[in-house]
Amino acid sequence: MTAIYSRLLLAACMLAGMIISLHADAADDNATLVKQVMQTEAAFARTMEVRDHKAFTEFLADETIFFSTKKVLHGKQEVAAAWKRFYEGSAAPFSWAPETVEVLESGKLALSSGPVRDPQGKLMATFTSIWRQESPGVWRIIFDKGNDVCDCAKP
Repeated sequence: MTAIYSRLLLAACMLAGMIISLHADAADDNATLVKQVMQTEAAFARTMEVRDHKAFTEFLADETIFFSTKKVLHGKQEVAAAWKRFYEGSAAPFSWAPETVEVLESGKLALSSGPVRDPQGKLMATFTSIWRQESPGVWRIIFDKGNDVCDCAKP
């Protein structure tokens, strides 16, 4: 009887070790995905800094949706056309950078958010973007929404 209990205890310990190992691997995988999305968002933002509209469009999923102040933009072509004006001058009219990234446990979707700043560096808005992993390491934006920041110092 003691041998059976010993085997069961050993099997339970091995199973617990495997579960802990799988959980640690999942956490490592999630950390890798968070880093990928953070780097992707930063590269996406860099397109504005270097004035590269064509590179901007490469980050857009075909069915992307951007919420603008006047209307909702549907699809890569409509978003690219509406954003072209932001890339036409020699200086960027604004910049953004990721502050927060969260990736679903499935690794298929991620959310990034952070500040949007005017050319002088003043906070003017925040953004929230939803990214979809289309193939290993390739993330495309599917939803984007900016929100103005109130100037609470004004009476």
